[in-house]
Amino acid sequence: MAQRILALAAEEAPERLREALQSLREGELGDMVTRQALKGRETAALLRGIFKGSPCSQRSGLLRRLQVYKHCIPLVESGDLHLSKVSEIMGLLMLEARQLPGQALAELATLFVDVIKSGSLSNGKSLELFSTVLTALANSKESLAYGKGELSGEEFKKQLINTLCSSKWDPQNVIHLANMFRDVPLSGEELQFVVEKVLRMFSKLDLQEIPPLVYQLLLLSAKGSKKTVLEGIISFFNQLDRRQKEEQKVPQSVDLEVATMPLEQLRHVEGTVILHIVSVINLDQDLGEELIRHLKSEQQKDPGRALCPFSVALLLSVAVKHRLQEQIFDFLKTSITRSCKDLQFLQASKFLQDLFPHQYDVSSVILEVVQNSAFGWDHVTQGLVDLGFSLMESYEPKKPFGGKAADTTYGLSKMPAQQACRLGASILLETFKVHEPIRSDILEQVLNRVLTKAASPVSHFIDLLSSIVVSAPLVLQSSSSKVTETFDNLSFLPIDTVQGLLRAVQPLLKVSMSVRDSLILVLQKAIFSRQLDARKAAVAGFLLLLRNFKVLGSLSSSQCSQAIGATQVQADVHTCYNSAANEAFCLEILGSLRCCLSQQADVRLMLYEGFYDVLRRNSQLASSIMETLLSQIKQYYLPQPDLLPPLKLEGCIMAQGDQIFLQEPLAHLLCCIQHCLAWYKSTACLCQGAEEEEEEEEEEEVGFEQNFEEMLQSVTRRMIKSELEDFELDKSADFSLSSGVGVKNNIYALQVMGICEVLIEYNFNIGNFSKNKFEDVLGLFACYNKLSEILKEKAGKNKSGLGNKTARSFLSMAFVSTLLTALFRDNAQSHEESLAVLRSSTEFLRYAVSVALQKVQQLEETGQTDGPDGQNPEKMFQNLCKITRVLLWRYTSIPTVVEEPGKKKGKSISLLCLEGLLRIFNTVQQLYTARIPQFLQALDISDGDTEAADIDVTERAAFQIRQFQRSLLNQFSAAEDDFNSKETQSLITVLSTLSKLLDPASQQFLQFLTWTVKVCRENTLEDAACCKGLLSLLFSLHVLYKSPVSLLRELAQDIHTCLGDIDQDVEVESRSHFAIVNPKTAAPTVCLLVLGQADKVLEEVDWLIKKLSSLGSDSSEDSSQASNQTQALEKGIILQLGTLLTVFHELVQTALPAGSCVDTLLRSLSKTYAILTSLIKHYLQACRSTSTSIPGRLEKLVKLSGSHLTPQCYSFITYVQNIHSESLSFAEEKKKKKKEDEAAAVSTVMAKVLRDTKPIPNLIFAIEQYEKFLIHLSKKSKVNLMQYMKLSTSRDFRINAAVLDSAMQEHSTQDAENEPDNDQSSTTEQTDENQEPKKKRRRKK
Repeated sequence: MAQRILALAAEEAPERLREALQSLREGELGDMVTRQALKGRETAALLRGIFKGSPCSQRSGLLRRLQVYKHCIPLVESGDLHLSKVSEIMGLLMLEARQLPGQALAELATLFVDVIKSGSLSNGKSLELFSTVLTALANSKESLAYGKGELSGEEFKKQLINTLCSSKWDPQNVIHLANMFRDVPLSGEELQFVVEKVLRMFSKLDLQEIPPLVYQLLLLSAKGSKKTVLEGIISFFNQLDRRQKEEQKVPQSVDLEVATMPLEQLRHVEGTVILHIVSVINLDQDLGEELIRHLKSEQQKDPGRALCPFSVALLLSVAVKHRLQEQIFDFLKTSITRSCKDLQFLQASKFLQDLFPHQYDVSSVILEVVQNSAFGWDHVTQGLVDLGFSLMESYEPKKPFGGKAADTTYGLSKMPAQQACRLGASILLETFKVHEPIRSDILEQVLNRVLTKAASPVSHFIDLLSSIVVSAPLVLQSSSSKVTETFDNLSFLPIDTVQGLLRAVQPLLKVSMSVRDSLILVLQKAIFSRQLDARKAAVAGFLLLLRNFKVLGSLSSSQCSQAIGATQVQADVHTCYNSAANEAFCLEILGSLRCCLSQQADVRLMLYEGFYDVLRRNSQLASSIMETLLSQIKQYYLPQPDLLPPLKLEGCIMAQGDQIFLQEPLAHLLCCIQHCLAWYKSTACLCQGAEEEEEEEEEEEVGFEQNFEEMLQSVTRRMIKSELEDFELDKSADFSLSSGVGVKNNIYALQVMGICEVLIEYNFNIGNFSKNKFEDVLGLFACYNKLSEILKEKAGKNKSGLGNKTARSFLSMAFVSTLLTALFRDNAQSHEESLAVLRSSTEFLRYAVSVALQKVQQLEETGQTDGPDGQNPEKMFQNLCKITRVLLWRYTSIPTVVEEPGKKKGKSISLLCLEGLLRIFNTVQQLYTARIPQFLQALDISDGDTEAADIDVTERAAFQIRQFQRSLLNQFSAAEDDFNSKETQSLITVLSTLSKLLDPASQQFLQFLTWTVKVCRENTLEDAACCKGLLSLLFSLHVLYKSPVSLLRELAQDIHTCLGDIDQDVEVESRSHFAIVNPKTAAPTVCLLVLGQADKVLEEVDWLIKKLSSLGSDSSEDSSQASNQTQALEKGIILQLGTLLTVFHELVQTALPAGSCVDTLLRSLSKTYAILTSLIKHYLQACRSTSTSIPGRLEKLVKLSGSHLTPQCYSFITYVQNIHSESLSFAEEKKKKKKEDEAAAVSTVMAKVLRDTKPIPNLIFAIEQYEKFLIHLSKKSKVNLMQYMKLSTSRDFRINAAVLDSAMQEHSTQDAENEPDNDQSSTTEQTDENQEPKKKRRRKK
């Protein structure tokens, strides 16, 4: 039969063809098509023949066509046919479908919907026909029967799509259906239906099927609904990530759940999806912009949902396209700093922490992306690197104008900008560890920035470089050429950068001979450079090499690991250790460094400061270094035993024209000798225990040791005998820095003082508590002190302070801790007599404590100190603990009151101890945060064995706090003459510093807060600075316990009571909550502190209102949870504002003195009204979007503002203008009396009045804006909120009826002749109402 139909179709005999087709029974037509298709013979020709013989104009033909369509759809889906045959059949059916009438199309479309619903689609090939049918249906002009009514083709299509999207889909068909809808013309509403349905299907599919579906969905988004598509994809993967994290947290569920979602598979799927999105964005830029827009709006509502690991990775992948890079990085940087600021904001307030228990941290999310990118996300790495560098450059440490760069290396980074910079470094370091291909790129960029940003601080890049080198020194060998290129530029870099850079790459020098050799060549050239910085860089580099390449036989040091390789000798990394080569190499470097001993003082200084460290790490170089130092000191030492002074100071200076320079830092040279000798003697016994060396060498070494000792003893003896005149220094000498002689004398004085200090340390150390040696120490100190006093005196009134502040002390930190312990804590019977010599001199005791203070200050500011081990954090920490123990004992055992003040001016020893303790507590919290438990343990002498993990920081800190509390109470209870304001301030600051160690949730914290409140309530403290410190402490503690608004209210009431009311006839109720508020402290001290704290509360409320608005606009699924949080926020905001209104209610009725208090109060009131307006706007928005009624709490707040604040504000404005009018009138009277003399004073008064009254119009505007939005809200909510508000009476002008009447009566009783006088008198008598316009006119001029 099939052959007959084909033949008839070919013969062009339509009538016979129709007859033949009609003769077929119902099932035969379908069977024939199936047989032909399975045989693979001329199926298309057969179908064409059937369609030719079945014209749509005849009903039988139409039915036959439908029968063919209905048969072919399951046939195509059966999977029995070859793909080419399927395409052939579908192509023909699609072509013919356009000829079908509307009703037939409707029937076909309904059939397709039923097939999809039943889930009988297998390969989805027939869906190509469905899209054609739907398109044809949409274009059909016929009315089609649907149910009982009729619909147009477009409406029928919409109804079908609605039905389809509401029904259940087989997960296997989702991709085919999504692909099919791309070819169907859809309205916006239909597209939204389809997209939402596909997104709902995500959770029902296997992970592997998600990427192709996402791709289809993205292609579909070209029609619209881009935001929905992106939001759905991001939300889906965010949920998967969260679920994955939860599964990892719960160990017992791992066995069950791992199979459902393996981590590796999830990450690979996410990576593929990101690639798909990026590829579609490359074709459709609008999609990229929609992504950024969506995340920006989402971030306002819920940052945790907007910036999840998946969306950040997506953004970074898209950022590689330069058109969007700037927008994306700006968005990410803003998000990071905002997140850091929010976290900082929350940590400072218990009130906010209670409202937001879980806070989102974007930094951890970005670092999570770095870890996730290890799963083959190569498309993310470039974005991560660019973001890291962008953060480090945008938030790098700033260099203050003309000052040293603020270094953030030391201590915790607390500012959001510093945290962002640290995050950038962490991103780069973690990316470096995870991704090998990009390592050389990161290293190159870091080195380039170290070189090109030499003028600005680069410490953060050097820290990053150091971390990179430590993490993989061997990996860096492949990039060694980049490091050697950097070395070529060393001589052009600042010395700090050079030292940092060399320290950072030091591990690389040990594994790479080529890098080391290239460095040596560069340094040898630099030693002879014209530039001073280049020569200093060379010295720094050579000292580093000497420290780190040990000669065999050197004593082991914890600081130095064994070096590998040799230098100028050709050797490989793997050859055995060549000690001879290392020794030759080190001696060669020492030879180069000897050249530097004839260069400028700065270069020599670096050498003298570096030699001790070299010796300590490379003990075999001792003889060479000691010989070098001996030959150097002999140039200035006068060996004759009776010659005074013992050293040639004139050889240490150099004249160049009119200018005089220090050429040889003699004190530093002696200091270096003293430390090296002490180290050598202490290790000599260890060397003797080892195998004996050649005898000649030993004799030689003993020779220089003896030489040095004799020399130092001779210098000591003669320095004590020397008078200042022997150095050409006495009280009559010129010390001004403007003349050459003065400069020379200053240099001499500082050198002599330094030499005395070096000898003090030497003699104390070798004295072994001998009385004679300690008398020598005092003799040396007498010389030092005389000079110190002269310099202090000559410095004159401009510089007040201790003599030791003229220059940094030469005493080492270790010696300072030993000296203090001996002076104050050594109770040994055998030492008593000798120590009594030193203890008898109060000046020496004060000097010892002040040097300790100076050392701690240097440590706090730079993270290191001068002298041996100054850069060793461990040794510094141990010394700090020893010093703290002594200072703490000295301060708590001997109160300042008991101490003899002495004849000399200057601080008492106890006060110096207290200052030292304050600096130490600050320093430990900055530099040694991780070691605070050990520090507190070290202060408790009785407890030495407790493990660090067992130490309760809060308990230990509370113990120390109690000691200082007692001292503070003693100050308060002391007689008025004995009250020491400076000491009280320091005590309060110490308490404030130690309170940071207390856990705010602990009982000890609460006890301390209660004690502070009690002190403020009971002590009438009249010293303004102490009052400010104590109240600041109270506020800082209170905000970590609960909101301070009730405290502010009590303080405001006390201020009102102390200063009286603006209406003099009103007697203020006598209430005193805090004795600390008294007439001497109420204004400006307490008033400004209260207003400052109120401003902080206002900032918190403003922040909360913004959060509230974003929650209000959030239409997430967890609506009940959101509404609970919204209610909690609303309650918190309104309660805070309500109490603040009562605070301002008291303050605006207080007769505050003109000046800062009035100005600050007016500004705070403006801010309060602005925030009230924000709250009203929020409720206005809520009323527009939902039909919610306004809460009763808000109504009470509005009522309170209307009754307790606005009327009082207007009265206060009148009061302010009155006091300013009085000052103006007073100025006018002065002007009449002494016109010429007082003109300038009058103009100053007028300018001040104009400045002080400037906030008044702003306040009036803020009040009126508030009332304007209240009117809007009243209309929207149908609640009359304006019934509580009194009409405004202040504008740019006001008419005061009483003043107007009296003025008019005056005018009517005066004659016209007296008009000028009348005008003049009225000028001085008029109140502020008439004065205001004058001020306006004057301002316009």
